Amino acid sequence: MHEHTTIDLSEVKNTEDCQLDVFNETVREYKKLYNKGVRNIVDVTVFGMGRNIPFVQKVAEESGINIIHSTGFYQEEFYPIQVFRETREQLAERMVKEIKEGIKGTEVKAEIIGEIGTSYKQWTETEKKVFEAVVIAHKETNKPITTHTSIGTLGHEQVEFFKSQNVDLSRVVIGHVDLTGDADYILKMLRDGVYVEFDTVGKENYMPDQTRAEILKKIQDAGYIDHVFLSMDITRKSHLEYKGGLGYNYLLDSFIPLLYRHGLTDESIEKMLVINPSVFMN
Repeated sequence: MHEHTTIDLSEVKNTEDCQLDVFNETVREYKKLYNKGVRNIVDVTVFGMGRNIPFVQKVAEESGINIIHSTGFYQEEFYPIQVFRETREQLAERMVKEIKEGIKGTEVKAEIIGEIGTSYKQWTETEKKVFEAVVIAHKETNKPITTHTSIGTLGHEQVEFFKSQNVDLSRVVIGHVDLTGDADYILKMLRDGVYVEFDTVGKENYMPDQTRAEILKKIQDAGYIDHVFLSMDITRKSHLEYKGGLGYNYLLDSFIPLLYRHGLTDESIEKMLVINPSVFMN
């Protein structure tokens, strides 16, 4: 529900590792996912993130996986110049065009808005303009919204913003909440009615998977597992198997068995991987 088939953040991050554009290696891993039963991946690469629609479509064709495309603007550090120059209405028009007509001159249409983000512990004025533009585009198209929180911060503030704009919270997923490491923080968002994503699975330099599993067990026990998605948010060459990284398949091969060991049920696993995404996207 939150992946990048190709992405380029290398200019800002100042490392070529953040230019993820290795076709054969990506296809190889996506084919493995297909063989494990994966049929859909939501690719949340948007304006200013090195989006390459022909590349992604070729990966989809070669692997057999349906890749769902997105529209929107990431966070201020990565915004293209037009985000600063244009009004929220103009930015909304760009997103609506990608939903209704196609992305970057192709016939491929966006099916989700985002990932749209806030900076670490700071919501800039330009980011607020983007969120306001997203609300306009969402209300015109009814496409779901997926967000980025920097290390899990400002999740509650994002929820309050969407509440204030009268957005149906069941059409919103707050991203990277697993990086809070705080079950109560996440449960508050779930009680408000949004979806949440544990979408940095395997990134143990940020948060141990053990902690993710413990929190998911608490969410299951509290009765909110039907509003949770799982993903890995792979963004670097070094995240892939050919570079010694965990790869896209780690979620199914290693994290799901960990969840079973922590008392997550078959029903909960099925919800997070299959049923919840289907309900949300439709």
